[in-house]
Amino acid sequence: MILDRDKILKADDIEVRELEVPEWGGSVYVRGMTGRERDQFEAGIVKQKGRNTEINMKNARAKLVVLCTVDENGKRIFGDADIALLADKSAKALDRIFSVAQELSGISKDDMEELTKNSDETDGDGSFSD
Repeated sequence: MILDRDKILKADDIEVRELEVPEWGGSVYVRGMTGRERDQFEAGIVKQKGRNTEINMKNARAKLVVLCTVDENGKRIFGDADIALLADKSAKALDRIFSVAQELSGISKDDMEELTKNSDETDGDGSFSD
């Protein structure tokens, strides 16, 4: 079948998966990002300053969890203001959700390496801490 504009725009193409998070005592729904959300996520990691590329991996897992953890209706359950709060939760739990969100959003390990290559992973001020 050859797709036209309407078929593409009406396609339900964002996958959602239920994921057990034992550290939190239950399950969450994780969905893939939209193209706009992925661009936003990547733009929050990589900053161009002239010829220099600055990498900011600070709270990267929490940022992706915020974008991709949804309720049964597909609506985000966390807001951007929750990033710092989530960053203080179990790294194991965050990594579990982060990995599924990466998969559902088409972000490969190579993509992450490409984002961070030729740069040190810092939080923008030369350190790895808050």
